[in-house]
Amino acid sequence: MSATAVSEEIMRTWVDDPKGPVALAMKEHLVPVEGEGGVFFPPTYAEIGYNIDTLGDGTKVVTVDSVGSQANRMEPIFKAGSGDDVLARLVPQVQLDLGDGRAVSLLEVGHRLGDAIIRSSKLKEEARAAFDLFQRSGDATAIAKLAPTSLVFGVWDSRGKHAKLPRVVQSVIRAFDVDMIQRSAQYFPPLDYAALEVFSDDEKVKSEKNPKSPVAQRGFVAVPATKLPGGVIARGPIVRDVTINLVALRRLRGSAQDSGELRRYILGLCLAAATEPPDGFLRQGCLLTPRPDQPGEWHIVARTGERTPVALPSAVVRSCATKWAAEFGVGPDRTEKFDKALAKADLTDTKPGKAQAKEQTDVKKSGKGKKGG
Repeated sequence: MSATAVSEEIMRTWVDDPKGPVALAMKEHLVPVEGEGGVFFPPTYAEIGYNIDTLGDGTKVVTVDSVGSQANRMEPIFKAGSGDDVLARLVPQVQLDLGDGRAVSLLEVGHRLGDAIIRSSKLKEEARAAFDLFQRSGDATAIAKLAPTSLVFGVWDSRGKHAKLPRVVQSVIRAFDVDMIQRSAQYFPPLDYAALEVFSDDEKVKSEKNPKSPVAQRGFVAVPATKLPGGVIARGPIVRDVTINLVALRRLRGSAQDSGELRRYILGLCLAAATEPPDGFLRQGCLLTPRPDQPGEWHIVARTGERTPVALPSAVVRSCATKWAAEFGVGPDRTEKFDKALAKADLTDTKPGKAQAKEQTDVKKSGKGKKGG
């Protein structure tokens, strides 16, 4: 089936039609730069190493890049200085000045508008007001003016009133039918430090048998490193799945005067983020590229499950994203100073959590509930 030629009119229906499609989905097959069967390194996690699941049929599936990690890689494409001025103009450039010549972009903050660094600056009250407005009325305008990517990649005000907005764009990379391999290494110091009387021969022998000893950890003796995670080989596909949740997008609301501008603005950001080709360098030993013989293809997924191929050319996406950003009105660029006093106060501030718990208790007692946006 040939792909549907996308247009602004078609894309507007994705956010305006309450019975419209549920999602846009794309499956992209990847391959290590070393070629088919090449060794690549998934992320390692504390206590478990690689995150490998075994399916009922025995197939082993490894997480190559998690949903959260993918979001953190995609979000900075909107940052000023990233090399793409078109994308940078779509969002407000908010900087947190650390006061020592360094600054942190809000686009690089892991928890977005709910992050501790926000509560450690003058943005604290503004962010709290934006979350409060959303919880009270479902109006996400203030969030979109301050940190629109929080609506694209999701945010949870877990330390405040617990406002929670789901991801509209989700991406994850998994590899199937994998085998884990091991690697070993041996370090040899350039000098015999025991012979130079830096420490005794006995201490040298003991330290060489104990890699955790201070002498070994400081690199003064030969240290073996054996049976370490050495990457994986995938006999099955390496797949990047990208989804734009149009149901979640249509649930976003603006002010009473908004006639769909906010949803179209966020759709433009979602499309720009999801269709931008990633660089594929995930970590040391893990550089993946698309398979040219199996190009990724976007599909419109209807409520019935019917899937229709759709072409999302960059020129059309960027044109619409730029137009919709202008119609909505991108929030102002700004720089706020990190405040150490606010950060220290936040460490002992339990009032938001207590207030939230009391509010939930009061709601249960009254038998009345609140609906989110």
